[in-house]
Amino acid sequence: MILPRLVACTLPAWLVLALALAAAPPAALAQDPPPDEPGIAEPAPAPAPAATDEAEAEVAAEDAVPETVAPQPQARARAVSADGQRLPDPVETRHAIETPAGELAFVARAGVLTLTADDGREEADIAYTYYRLEGADPDTRPVAFVVNGGPGAASAYLQLMALGPFVLEFPDGAVIPSRRPDLVENPDTWLAFTDLVFVDPIGTGFSRLVGPTDRLRERYLSMDGDIAALAAFVTRFTLREERLASPRFFVGESYGGFRGPRLAERLQREEGMALSGLVLVSPVLDFGFREGSQASPLPRMALLPSVAAAAMEKAGGIDRAALAAVEDYARTEFVVDLLAGLSDEDALSRIVARVTQITGLPRDLVRAHAGRLDLRTVARELYREEGRIASLYDANVTVPDPAPGAAFPRVRDPVLDGLTGPLTAGAQRLYREKLGFAPERPYLVLNGSIARAWRYGEGRASPNSFEALASAMALDETMRTLVVHGLTDLVTPYFESELILRQLPAAIAARVRLENYPGGHMFYTRAESRRAFTDAARALFEGSEW
Repeated sequence: MILPRLVACTLPAWLVLALALAAAPPAALAQDPPPDEPGIAEPAPAPAPAATDEAEAEVAAEDAVPETVAPQPQARARAVSADGQRLPDPVETRHAIETPAGELAFVARAGVLTLTADDGREEADIAYTYYRLEGADPDTRPVAFVVNGGPGAASAYLQLMALGPFVLEFPDGAVIPSRRPDLVENPDTWLAFTDLVFVDPIGTGFSRLVGPTDRLRERYLSMDGDIAALAAFVTRFTLREERLASPRFFVGESYGGFRGPRLAERLQREEGMALSGLVLVSPVLDFGFREGSQASPLPRMALLPSVAAAAMEKAGGIDRAALAAVEDYARTEFVVDLLAGLSDEDALSRIVARVTQITGLPRDLVRAHAGRLDLRTVARELYREEGRIASLYDANVTVPDPAPGAAFPRVRDPVLDGLTGPLTAGAQRLYREKLGFAPERPYLVLNGSIARAWRYGEGRASPNSFEALASAMALDETMRTLVVHGLTDLVTPYFESELILRQLPAAIAARVRLENYPGGHMFYTRAESRRAFTDAARALFEGSEW
């Protein structure tokens, strides 16, 4: 996923991110939300068509339920979870899809892996979806563990919009909450070059704590406890599926990208399950970089090129050479004039003139902000003349301004909130209609209670995963990392990652590739960007030269 929505606040930015995910009423942590929590009700399975004779009855039955492989039996009955329900036994189904490279025949398993305490008590059900190509050698075939972010977001974003064999259609990249959630075969699925394991962290998707206590909540709903749980999942899954010889990769989006380096380091240090590579999608690598007060130039340096890209796209198209010039300005003259301070009139005049030119925003507005634009101001003002407000997650996706005269209008984000309905319904259709897996509980695409409860650790230091990335890649000199961003994402600006990654030593930086595509936080809703992303990932997984 998806980082939480930012709010205007004097709190540290990393704490603001944790506190302000999707607006949702309080719910019991890691349990099902109350009935009025936003989302789409779980649909009942479609009935099989009536059959007029025995032969037609057989055809109807085959159409109603996917072809199944014998599910793995449970060793014993599982304890009742906090919501009074447990997930069904794993179900395997066989499928085949057509891709530009030919037919892909694969087995899909929707199931659950239960984490236990040292004394054997069950603590958490982790739901997952495993896609395995039929006939491939598991000793050489890669396997990728895929997680979204939030914290509090399910893996549906990457599974149903980018990597999985079945995806939702978004014609022209448009996000429409009420659009019919039709699933189509994905010509760009990563199943062409790796097996896929989509993992829903606790409190997301179908995953829940079992009999949660305050102690369990504090442990699992925390930065370190989350990484420990993911590491345990990767280790147990690898052993159970006999994938010890397989090259293992991790794919994480947004806060999932923050998880990646920390997970890689823990797997090396604690589990002996080293990863071959990381794919970090729209990640935050260092919350401290963006935590700065009004006096810090770093967040403004990082944001300006994304605002420039949004203005260019609004005007007709992104000029990469012109955007490179903005990047050079942001890290040189711009930061020098920012550091000169508000009392230096010459520096202030230079900033106002150049930022006005770059963004196309009114000079009076830029002057009122002293050239120091924040993402919410950009989202509100970029399309004000058109009477619209832009998404923080893609500045060129807009909705009508519901209150043009209000300083802070009540408006839901057209990307983050707009995707919740289609993804929730799409996930239920995938599990019920294609995978034959029908838990009696909602599928939580976004769970705001998780973000509100999240603990980032003790002490004054802001959390970062940059140091873990450097550490893991220094220990393993064959490990490679792909970092990808959307150019018009205001929440995790691409230039922020570029500035941070420049601090890696040359020997490590040579194994890190940064790619920026048209689009926002979920740039893969655009077909061309999704294809380019797939090509870059294939090069990583296949060990091609960068």
